Amino acid sequence: MPPTRPCRIVLLAYQDMNLLDLTGPLQAFASATRRHSADGSPLYETIVASAEGGLVASSAGLAVMTVPLTALDGLDIDTLLVAGGCAGDTYFAPPALVDWIRLRAPMARRVASVCTGAFMLAAAGLLDGRRAATHWEWVARLRRLHPQVQVDEDKIYVRDGQLWSSAGVSAGIDLALALIEDDYGHRVAIETARQMVVFMKRAGGQSQFSAPLSAQARENGRFAGLHAWMAANLDNDLRVERLAEQAGMGARTFARTYVAQTGCTPAAMVETMRLEAARRALEESEQPIKAIAAATGHGTEQNLRRVFLRRLGTTPGDYRKCFSAASTPTLSSGA
Repeated sequence: MPPTRPCRIVLLAYQDMNLLDLTGPLQAFASATRRHSADGSPLYETIVASAEGGLVASSAGLAVMTVPLTALDGLDIDTLLVAGGCAGDTYFAPPALVDWIRLRAPMARRVASVCTGAFMLAAAGLLDGRRAATHWEWVARLRRLHPQVQVDEDKIYVRDGQLWSSAGVSAGIDLALALIEDDYGHRVAIETARQMVVFMKRAGGQSQFSAPLSAQARENGRFAGLHAWMAANLDNDLRVERLAEQAGMGARTFARTYVAQTGCTPAAMVETMRLEAARRALEESEQPIKAIAAATGHGTEQNLRRVFLRRLGTTPGDYRKCFSAASTPTLSSGA
């Protein structure tokens, strides 16, 4: 059942927060309300609050107007969302906000964080023994400061019961869309994403990195040109010999160097890139699955199906039903 309207979302702001960590989810909730409240009953009521209220400067330099925490006394809070961000390389969780979260979080239906906002939830003791996500640059520090938290270093967002957390910056929008879907169903979330020109409603299980970007982060961009060429030629011959030729190396030297630099074999990278391309096509287009299989280098629909089952545990058809922007399943009642 969807929540009682309007669903009150409190977003916590503080000095040097990341602006998009706050405004990305805020815009998603506003877009959902604007697009789906034709009957005059808004889906969401959003409140941006800080410890003392007033203008709070973000790390981008733009200040955001907030209400003080005292203005929330006596108000029911459906969802409490904490933005991330800080001025330097050390995250400082404001004690006043930590104490308030510790007090009010148990009374909210759910609690969420974006990026380093997970540090604040952890400081309040909410993530002890729970799974959580944060920006990839902060994973090691979160584990070191809060070893009782089960940090998932790769996921865009993670849900553990009533606790939600996401990676950094744009992942906050993915998190907000997931919250909207949890409240009002797939169609409302997808149409909100399309309204915001977010072309893919990414699942939480998707990686923070694309396959080539992740590889480039490990190998300092040595094969960046090759990866770009591979991405543009997925339906061509991408055997090791052809890749070696493109890289200007002998096949054996290329294979050995590639594994040493990227941590995976050329064949594994090809499969991952082809899988990513097939997923994007299923999410963003209405092409027949047979055509997608051919265009992404899988050859046949059966080959594509085998890769999906082995890597994702689902079929291409079922994946499209879950994540396609063209999919419009029935709304939850009341949406």
